[in-house]
Amino acid sequence: MPPPVRVRFAPSPTGLLHVGGGRTALFNWLLAHGQARRDGQEGAFLLRIEDTDRARLVEGAEQGILDILAWFGLNWDEGPDVGGPHAPYRQSERTVLYREAAGRLVATGDAYRCFCSPERLQAVREAQAARKEPPGYDRHCRNLPPEMVAANMAAGLPHVVRFAMPREGATVVHDELRGAIVYQNANLEDLVLLKTDGFPTYHLANVVDDHDMAISHILRAEEWIPSAPVHLRLYAAFGWEPPTLAHLPLILAPGGGKLSKRHGSTAMAEFRTAGYLPEALMNYLALLGWSLDGETEIFSKTDLLEKFTLERVNPSPGTFDYAKLRWFNAHYINHIVGLDDLVGRLMPFLAEAGLVDRAAVANPEHPDRARARPAVALLKDRLETLAEAPDHLAPFLRDDLEPYDPALLVPKKGSPIETLAALEAVARTLPEVDLDDEAATEARFRALADELGLKAGILFMPIRVAVTGRTQSPGLFETMRVIGADRCSQRIEAAIEMLQPANLAAAPL
Repeated sequence: MPPPVRVRFAPSPTGLLHVGGGRTALFNWLLAHGQARRDGQEGAFLLRIEDTDRARLVEGAEQGILDILAWFGLNWDEGPDVGGPHAPYRQSERTVLYREAAGRLVATGDAYRCFCSPERLQAVREAQAARKEPPGYDRHCRNLPPEMVAANMAAGLPHVVRFAMPREGATVVHDELRGAIVYQNANLEDLVLLKTDGFPTYHLANVVDDHDMAISHILRAEEWIPSAPVHLRLYAAFGWEPPTLAHLPLILAPGGGKLSKRHGSTAMAEFRTAGYLPEALMNYLALLGWSLDGETEIFSKTDLLEKFTLERVNPSPGTFDYAKLRWFNAHYINHIVGLDDLVGRLMPFLAEAGLVDRAAVANPEHPDRARARPAVALLKDRLETLAEAPDHLAPFLRDDLEPYDPALLVPKKGSPIETLAALEAVARTLPEVDLDDEAATEARFRALADELGLKAGILFMPIRVAVTGRTQSPGLFETMRVIGADRCSQRIEAAIEMLQPANLAAAPL
């Protein structure tokens, strides 16, 4: 059997999960659950919580990450909530391992204890800046006599453990996407491995955990490339074989530069709240760095599992195009998601707006779902996000329209008196028609326009405003069918009342 492919996604619970992290998780998941399994290998996707930066932890962030990954459609084989053979999967619960590993490196001379105070380190940085030198630790404690180290330890002086980076030679990072990247060891810093509080830095915990959890491939963001030579040196110091490395391309903002809040939403949860479908977001993020043939754009989750290969990931940066993502979302809403499924997904947004009962969110049999279904079928091709639905659906789901300006009822070339007479004729005609027969309804009202000596558009405009409170809607007779005869009649009567001369005298148009 070929060796298993074991990958991990290891977020820090310091806030919301960014779309860049979402794409990293997706590519890891596709490598393990897609490419590896297609190739006859065992594939496992691990979720590990890297929570050793205690000062930056945000309450609830870990659960938020788990929730948003589940919403996104990714399942993990091992993790803090599902367990696994390498538990625990929170780094804060693995600190004994890191301290033992740091002690091992100190014992072999590959790491050392540094007693420099924050004040001294700041003075070193300021002196380096004054000399126009790159900042970095000056290795002051690297060669302290053993007796001084022992005395400092006995005195309980606070200290960190630093890695003793080789001073000569080069470290070559073999990146699956970029090839060989060469670093001169003399330019690499003696980074901190264990902090004064006994918690590890990313560098030590990352290497220890990836080895302990038998990670075979590391797919992570491009920003971690400068850390790679240190990690490789740590693997060598421990005598461990390093995993295969691949650093994923940057996601740039429109116009270039780092994607940030000033460009729009950046967190996965924000896109969920804004009404993006996880399938559409997955499809779009997959194409930020990967392509099948440079032409095909629509990929279901199943398609991605069947087609994704690491070899087709392009290391060049990709630009996050909000308009393109909206196009994907609209395409999924209009052409891929089934109508009943779409109705169900819209329920939380409609309930929040007070258009349906909140019980309809969890109950597929709730009558409000059946009530909303015809309106959703009529309007779904106008939606780019689910969050837009309440505004579009309000005239169809409310019993009474929100107040609108009576002036909207009067066509540009018409008058209030003519419009009043036209709507009164419509009110008399409405009981004669069957709104379910759209063609017959249209024919009757066109005939009514002829009887009144009006162009059809001049008659249809006030009807549209009367029944929806708006100047724009889907086809008038489709709209009337979905709203229903009783509500159409009530709304036309309300419009007639608004146009009565006495009412207009009190509030002139």
